[in-house]
Amino acid sequence: MKNNIDMLTRFVLYGLTGFLIEVLWTGFGSLLSGNIALTSTTYLWMFFIYGLAIFLEPIHDKIRREHFFIRGFTYVLFIYAIEFSSGFILDTLIGYCPWDYSESTRYTFFGYIRLDYFPAWFFAGFLFEKLHDLFDIKVKAPFFNE
Repeated sequence: MKNNIDMLTRFVLYGLTGFLIEVLWTGFGSLLSGNIALTSTTYLWMFFIYGLAIFLEPIHDKIRREHFFIRGFTYVLFIYAIEFSSGFILDTLIGYCPWDYSESTRYTFFGYIRLDYFPAWFFAGFLFEKLHDLFDIKVKAPFFNE
């Protein structure tokens, strides 16, 4: 019997994808800063935060037929909402937000989100959209709840 990939597996796959993107992003950023070692950074918290991309799926289903720009803006707003709220929650729970942007740029909102990352989040939303489409393909594998 064929089944869609279950919600927990999707959460893990989104989390790992986000982790990988962040490692590549910060590694490339270190190269641009002259670090040929391509040093990358991330936080364990980010796995769980990127896993929240699973909540983009119903939004994707509702706006699937909308124009590219409407979908992209919608994804960015949702991603900013997750980034801001998770940053605020972490700041409240552990006393700081691991990705505090308040000192790094003037294009920040309370240090939790960077407005200049808008283009990156715009295209990341479409990456997660494509992953959602891929996950919706019915697969036959023993570890996907047959």
